[in-house]
Amino acid sequence: MAVFSSGCRNESSENKNVFFYNENNGITSLDPAFARDLEIMWATNQLYDGLVEITNDLQIIPCIAHSWNISDDLTTYTFHIRDDVYFHDSDIFPAGKGRKVTAHDFVYSFNRILDPKIASPGAWIFSKTKKTTSSPFSAPNDSTFIIELEKPFPPFLSILSMQYCNVVPHEAIEKFGADFRSNPVGTGPFKFAFWYENNALVFHRNPNFWQKDNSGKQLPYLDAIKIDFIKDPAVEYQGLLAGTYDFISGIHPSYKDELLTSEGELTPAFQSKIVFYKTPFIKTDYIGFMIDPEAEVSKNSPLLKRDLRRAIEMAINKKEMVKFLRNNTVMAASQGFVPPTLLKNSAPIFNEYNPARAQAILDSLGYKNGNGLPEITITTTGDYTDLIEYIQFNLGKIGLKVNVEVMQGSTFREASAKGKLAAFRKSWLADYPDAENFFNLFLKENFCPIGPNYMHYSNPEFENLYSKILEIQNDSIKQEYYSQMNKLISEGASVIPLYYDQVSHFVSPRIKNWEINSINMIDLKKVKKVY
Repeated sequence: MAVFSSGCRNESSENKNVFFYNENNGITSLDPAFARDLEIMWATNQLYDGLVEITNDLQIIPCIAHSWNISDDLTTYTFHIRDDVYFHDSDIFPAGKGRKVTAHDFVYSFNRILDPKIASPGAWIFSKTKKTTSSPFSAPNDSTFIIELEKPFPPFLSILSMQYCNVVPHEAIEKFGADFRSNPVGTGPFKFAFWYENNALVFHRNPNFWQKDNSGKQLPYLDAIKIDFIKDPAVEYQGLLAGTYDFISGIHPSYKDELLTSEGELTPAFQSKIVFYKTPFIKTDYIGFMIDPEAEVSKNSPLLKRDLRRAIEMAINKKEMVKFLRNNTVMAASQGFVPPTLLKNSAPIFNEYNPARAQAILDSLGYKNGNGLPEITITTTGDYTDLIEYIQFNLGKIGLKVNVEVMQGSTFREASAKGKLAAFRKSWLADYPDAENFFNLFLKENFCPIGPNYMHYSNPEFENLYSKILEIQNDSIKQEYYSQMNKLISEGASVIPLYYDQVSHFVSPRIKNWEINSINMIDLKKVKKVY
């Protein structure tokens, strides 16, 4: 136990390949049915497996399903299950040995996600499945698992790579019930050891893991993973420098200028102490506008005028903003709402920084130098006050008066979800790596408070294109429709994309085989630690 006590190192622990990291947001569950937050996803990704998994270049590859077939009408998915995958050794099984996974385990696991008694936040992932009195999931034998959809939905395979879709044994759920959150049993490269909540969480190497490396050596290489729960990001940062932690994700404003240059690279002082990995994140930060003339907050609002919203975008110097406020660790949005990672061959389609043109638009609207235009309120949370104040400064140059309203996170989320904000800063992080997920934000059926269309954007042409992409498998044709939809969103100006986020990992030089991807998932099964 002393080997893993918080902040403690001794000879016993140093002789083991233990990966140490801190999770300052905490972890509330190790049950994949509740893996809605990144910190839970990271942990459960080490404990469980699903039918498929996603590569670092966002391709879907086999996992427990070694292959699959899709019917001609694109509504029936048939998966063929491996016969060499076992659940972790546990006393829930005879003799404490892990049981072989079968197709029936996936029927159980997926039905559990849909069970209203479980109240999984991931139930939406199966909203496209067939609506029948019986289950949309079936297993005619131990090695065949079938999913039936109501109608075609091409991104469905991507959805199946999410942590919600990991397989769990019914024996563990039946024994532990709600306490399965702290008594997890999966098939992954690591197995649960112990958890002192708000203090430390430890996983041990799974000696029976089914995957091997290219030379035939069994994975994983690490002996254990230890996660601390220190809330202070400064302590976490100092822990990385001191060697207490092997990795941190993201960069806090309090130490960004010490660690990174204004161009977003490691400063010379840290180049021998830290390895910096970065890649585009499938996440867009944006300013949204409520453009529904029937909404109480926007009745008679000048922000209902599309040209005014376009002028606001032209007045924001996005490139300067990301350089001075984010040390170029993000990319100024220049290709519409959808990050270029998910749109192939996309071209610039935004209103480029042009304050003179913005001023001319104001003149044409009768708001010369902002005269006659009421004060505009942009609502945000404390973490992004600097960003909105920068926008306030930019808009002030063309005569616009902006009030920066700062709300507590929970209050802000409730107000935006209920459509009570006229202008607000938000971000959209894709649930799965397909551009379709970004377009969900603009569907009429997703008007808040039902869904995340906080702007009440509505466009029949957009809706028509969306219905078409659900029937297309040809990627090049689908990409063309995606580009058209992205352009329509830009032209509608219900949102101003500010920047595309970046995954930033700061890793100890002792760590080898580190991989990074655009969904910011960590997978430790191939990681090595060298002393």
